[in-house]
Amino acid sequence: MTTELARRWTPPGPVDLRMTLGLHRRGSGDPAFRYGRDGSVWRAVSTPDGPGTVTYAVRDGAVDIRAWGSGAAWLVDHSPGQLGGQDDPTSMPIRDEVVRRLVAATPGLRIGRSDRVWEALVPAILEQKVVGAEAWRAWRHLLRRYGEPAPGPVPESMRVPPPRADWAAIPVWEWHRSGIEPVRMRTIRGATSLDVETHADKLTVLRGIGPWTAAETRARAVGDADAVPVGDYHIPALVGTTLIGAKVDDDGMLDLLEPYAGHRYRVIRMCEMAGRMAPRRGARMSVRDYRDM
Repeated sequence: MTTELARRWTPPGPVDLRMTLGLHRRGSGDPAFRYGRDGSVWRAVSTPDGPGTVTYAVRDGAVDIRAWGSGAAWLVDHSPGQLGGQDDPTSMPIRDEVVRRLVAATPGLRIGRSDRVWEALVPAILEQKVVGAEAWRAWRHLLRRYGEPAPGPVPESMRVPPPRADWAAIPVWEWHRSGIEPVRMRTIRGATSLDVETHADKLTVLRGIGPWTAAETRARAVGDADAVPVGDYHIPALVGTTLIGAKVDDDGMLDLLEPYAGHRYRVIRMCEMAGRMAPRRGARMSVRDYRDM
């Protein structure tokens, strides 16, 4: 029987679990992430101590934390950071009325840190220059095939992502079955050569990893509230439409975010949660499938 550990933690301010933890969810069928019917959030994680499952539930202003597996103690100890306990949303200056409204609409948003760089890096690589559905399909396939069952009282379909060393051993044909082309496969395999957990600030030295991938990883893994994923297909238009009512490119987005230096990712996340989507015109990016090629 798997031992359960528990902790009750009182955050320094309000925490909205979906806003704070939802960015770790890789599509509705993510084997490593679940939303509970009671508002709880469940995550399966490969920790330095082994696989573990953790769940969070807000009760009377505090967060009830429960964890299972050999990684349970690590998950419980790191939960305050995961929930944004080291983040200070109030330190962000409010320069205009639009941002003031965004702050008011997202009172429980905190920028947390998972302290699991590899866990954030692999999905970011899978999402490079493709629609989310394509990347999430591959993530589901690889976790179902190579992730081990999540410990604790969870559905059998929940899986713990493989540890870093195991990704290099995934055979070529399984990458093909997942729908991933050789470029992203080689990028993930090559990244296993770096101890990314201790070198989160050096991700771009790895072949195939640029500023977008590094920013997406850092925002999740180390709680970088200033990470800007330059090169994103949607974010500049979202930020521009929300802040000034017009679509902008990367340079325009950086100009708009400059007054919020130190909190630029926070503004992006608020736009994602409560902003205005740009009108869709023209052809959308299609979901590619390399499995029949």
